[in-house]
Amino acid sequence: MSNVVPFPVRVAAPESEDALDLDLITAVDVAIRDLRDIAFRLRGDVSGQEQAHECLDMLTRALEAARAQG
Repeated sequence: MSNVVPFPVRVAAPESEDALDLDLITAVDVAIRDLRDIAFRLRGDVSGQEQAHECLDMLTRALEAARAQG
């Protein structure tokens, strides 16, 4: 018997690009805060902490670039 994996439900695209930009910027901002908390809690896990910091740096650069574009 096969294992059926359902596809995720597609979310309708926002009507304007401004709504998409705002949602993306908010999501990245929240992810940055969460990663800071995670990195702090991973003090004993050097590789996990390094990965969290790399993600944090990447998201911070992406957020700054999105804000600079307007």
